[in-house]
Amino acid sequence: MDHYDSQQTNDYMQPEEDWDRDLLLDPAWEKQQRKTFTAWCNSHLRKAGTQIENIEEDFRDGLKLMLLLEVISGERLAKPERGKMRVHKISNVNKALDFIASKGVKLVSIGAEDDPLTNLNTAFDVAEKYLDIPKMLDAEDIVGTARPDEKAIMTYVSSFYHAFSGAQKAETAANRICKVLAVNQENEQLMEDYEKLASDLLEWIRRTIPWLENRVPENTMHAMQQKLEDFRDYRRLHKPPKVQEKCQLEINFNTLQTKLRLSNRPAFMPSEGRMVSDINNAWGCLEQVEKGYEEWLLNEIRRLERLDHLAEKFRQKASIHEAWTDGKEAMLRQKDYETATLSEIKALLKKHEAFESDLAAHQDRVEQIAAIAQELNELDYYDSPSVNARCQKICDQWDNLGALTQKRREALERTEKLLETIDQLYLEYAKRAAPFNNWMEGAMEDLQDTFIVHTIEEIQGLTTAHEQFKATLPDADKERLAILGIHNEVSKIVQTYHVNMAGTNPYTTITPQEINGKWDHVRQLVPRRDQALTEEHARQQHNERLRKQFGAQANVIGPWIQTKMEEIGRISIEMHGTLEDQLSHLRQYEKSIVNYKPKIDQLEGDHQLIQEALIFDNKHTNYTMEHIRVGWEQLLTTIARTINEVENQILTRDAKGISQEQMNEFRASFNHFDRKKTGMMDTDDFRACLISMGYNMGEAEFARIMSIVDPNRLGVVTFQAFIDFMSRETADTDTADQVMASFKILAGDKLQQGGKMQTAHAAFTPPGFAAVSGRAALRLLDFTAFLTTLSSQNYITMDELRRELPPDQAEYCIARMAPYTGPDSVPGALDYMSFSTALYGESDL
Repeated sequence: MDHYDSQQTNDYMQPEEDWDRDLLLDPAWEKQQRKTFTAWCNSHLRKAGTQIENIEEDFRDGLKLMLLLEVISGERLAKPERGKMRVHKISNVNKALDFIASKGVKLVSIGAEDDPLTNLNTAFDVAEKYLDIPKMLDAEDIVGTARPDEKAIMTYVSSFYHAFSGAQKAETAANRICKVLAVNQENEQLMEDYEKLASDLLEWIRRTIPWLENRVPENTMHAMQQKLEDFRDYRRLHKPPKVQEKCQLEINFNTLQTKLRLSNRPAFMPSEGRMVSDINNAWGCLEQVEKGYEEWLLNEIRRLERLDHLAEKFRQKASIHEAWTDGKEAMLRQKDYETATLSEIKALLKKHEAFESDLAAHQDRVEQIAAIAQELNELDYYDSPSVNARCQKICDQWDNLGALTQKRREALERTEKLLETIDQLYLEYAKRAAPFNNWMEGAMEDLQDTFIVHTIEEIQGLTTAHEQFKATLPDADKERLAILGIHNEVSKIVQTYHVNMAGTNPYTTITPQEINGKWDHVRQLVPRRDQALTEEHARQQHNERLRKQFGAQANVIGPWIQTKMEEIGRISIEMHGTLEDQLSHLRQYEKSIVNYKPKIDQLEGDHQLIQEALIFDNKHTNYTMEHIRVGWEQLLTTIARTINEVENQILTRDAKGISQEQMNEFRASFNHFDRKKTGMMDTDDFRACLISMGYNMGEAEFARIMSIVDPNRLGVVTFQAFIDFMSRETADTDTADQVMASFKILAGDKLQQGGKMQTAHAAFTPPGFAAVSGRAALRLLDFTAFLTTLSSQNYITMDELRRELPPDQAEYCIARMAPYTGPDSVPGALDYMSFSTALYGESDL
């Protein structure tokens, strides 16, 4: 005993022999002991989401005491009493003591109301049995002695300090791992979100392109106009949300890459076919097909419009011709000349000559009918078979008429020698009446002919031609009167000379009544044509106003979009104010741009009116609606991307601790070497920048740096990547070695703790601390520090992970750690080293 006292004096005590032992119980020392034990309890209670402030008060009702035992043991205790009475509090404390006794700890005369002597004996027994700390003191040496031996107490308490010192290291290591795993889990979720959004957008593009590539034409204008309406719905309703999704996808990708760089993780490489460039290529294909689809629709509408016009014109001409040919074959087959007198024969011959003249006059109409049918075939008219059949019938009939005409002429010429006289007046009447009749029929046909124009100039041309036609009416009326005069002269001769003229004019079937009737019809059609031309002229004037209205707005909106694009580009490279000032400025720009949207919508409305009016050209502007749409979409994408870049710069600045002056220096250097002023440096510019900063590097080193600042191998360096590189080597970020060291602490903790450590936690008796008072009991607060780390292992077990980490992160590690295969492996051992390196891209996870 004397030797022990002498040794302790040399190691711990001052040279004075009479050492004041009462200093151990001064208020400062007691305060420190309470603080230490409270911290130890809270290190376990925090895992359950709670903590204590005052040991004696917070453990008095037994609720948090039972919770502490559940956290330490990993088991559930009996249901606690929730009452506020003393009996409820004593019941809860006894439940905690019963649980300790159920673990094999002998509790003699200990209850919620026992004295300090019993608590001290229990504490000493637990320390010796579960913590391998020998029992150096008896409770009676402390409670029953006015001045206990301080050196013995100091020696005994130091054993507890060494036993508990490892707990704090394990908690620190667990916190580091939790932080690293939380960052990794968040990044993985962002990657999954990107993959899903990219997959959905590509699938939508894949489904839309075949629809736009479909070039099967419809047979009617109504069906094609419905296709055009469907396309407008696609542009107004279906595509704009996808434009926003594409923009958001690029923003999410840039944000993810920034977070990966800030957490010292490797750059994210999307799945094959889902890169941002792949999406941009697919989007470009969509817009190319979309542009071709709209052009095809408009061309098809023009084609169908032309076809409808030609088909109607074919039907009118065919009907007129068929009406004219009706009965002509029967007439040509008549044998009336066989029984006719000489005068009648001559009349028949003249009549036949007039018919031949009429037949020749109709030759042009037959050729026009054939030409229209041919054009309908060339334009792929849907009802071409019926048109061809009708045209063929007309041509066959025409050939037959020609043959019959020739045959009848030969017959008349054979008998012409027998004919001597003929009434020249009838002949003259017939010769003049037939062309005039054809002229009237042609005039009626032209006056009833439909027309299609698209400009003021075209309708003015039609109006001029119509006025020229009206100018010929007086001469035509003179010709009509002359023809009627010939007929009147015949009637006069007949009456004067009593000529027996049975029947009508033998040379023609055209009567004065027909001529007068057709002439009256022509006079009626002229004002109708005037009205139709006037209405069309008014419509073309309205179309011209629509062109001017659209052109005036487009000529303002187009330059406005270009100006905003240039202003945003200038803001992104300027160094006026802080990044927050630039961000605020950009957001103001974004707000002004969004507020401009009603003008775009108004222009869309004017464009729809133009399309509905079938206006295809506009000489008042060089901007089309497609130009405006593309410019507007690029403007929205550019402002969103620029804001995202500034936000990422702020995120990098705050994470790396970069001052505003450094950011300005970085920006000035970047702008100096950005020779093309595009907001990006190419490889030559970046190499020159590095050389100017003193870098002496070969091709291999430059290639390594480029792989850092340009992970996607685009051949350019953005300002975000530039500031990441400039601040990379001074950044305080986690590394794989640090994570492995943290796992090593958790793995090494198991050699000295083992199964006894958990039992010791469960068997410890804090309830006594809350129930007792006095200085002797306060010395038990030294139990808060225990377990030093004696060695480490290259593996960790699932139980250790579940004990030290939160449940979700523990299971995350267990699912991804490979089994440990070293010579010192045990069942269930996991390789935390390969897992740590994989987190930072240094190996495959």
